[in-house]
Amino acid sequence: MNMFPAATPAQAQALLSLPAARLFEQAGRLREAVFGRRVDLCAIINARSGNCAMDCRFCSQSRHNHTPIAVFDLLPDETLRERILELAALPVNHIGIVTSGAALSEAELARLRAVLAALPDNVRPRVCASLGRLNSAQLEQLAQAGLTRYHHNLETAQGHYPRVCTTQTWEQRRDTVAHAMRAGLTACTGGLFGLGESWEERIAFAFSLKALGVRNVPMNFLHPHPETPLAGQQPLSADEALRIIALFRHILPEATLRICGGRPTTLGARQHEIFAAGANALMTGDYLTTHGQGIEEDLAMIAAQGLEAGGDA
Repeated sequence: MNMFPAATPAQAQALLSLPAARLFEQAGRLREAVFGRRVDLCAIINARSGNCAMDCRFCSQSRHNHTPIAVFDLLPDETLRERILELAALPVNHIGIVTSGAALSEAELARLRAVLAALPDNVRPRVCASLGRLNSAQLEQLAQAGLTRYHHNLETAQGHYPRVCTTQTWEQRRDTVAHAMRAGLTACTGGLFGLGESWEERIAFAFSLKALGVRNVPMNFLHPHPETPLAGQQPLSADEALRIIALFRHILPEATLRICGGRPTTLGARQHEIFAAGANALMTGDYLTTHGQGIEEDLAMIAAQGLEAGGDA
């Protein structure tokens, strides 16, 4: 049972007309009531980069686009293990293994399961993965190998998605999330804002996540990559990005809202305001093909807001 009231669709629509100060005050109170002063940190490993057959209009890793990025196959097992252990020495609760492409092959999944199984017992529960559109059996095998959390974004609202990607449907993405949850994995599922979606579509997206039962929501903001169809898209303003966070906090009061890609580009010197707007988690360090903010800077930012890194969200 939810202990905190969530906004209805009509109430969410009404929130859009609130002054920013009032909207953020309410969102901040909800965050504090549910999560207290804790801020959850995660970091990721780009474990396979580029050459993706999907045609996502925003993505620097799509082979349909021509962004100059590093392209490489799945990292060698020992390299992947070393990078996991390096991140495990930092105050991050979740270490994400992220691979480009529609899905890993069976051979690659077998390698990854072996890497997971060989990790120290105090590290393995902190590892999560984003490996594309896997089926139920593959997700169950990952769970048996010790994986506890699976990341798979829906990206945007169902109605807006066909304008973002044509090589995979929104329904296929949703089904992968449902398969992961049925396999006993926690779903880490959110999306990307600034794709030209409307406020109504943002509200619909939040309620789609709610209907799926998602409790961990990564929120990314478009960083327009060169040589992609959205290269000329104007990034969201900090004000609009913060309003999106606050809106999602009202609709999903007990969900972890994790601010991820595009944070430095979109929010700049106002990154610290994400907590007042209702966020309780963030991704620290670099993203897949762009630089992020370092962990020391993030820890200092969190402390300056009277908050503390820690707690599993």
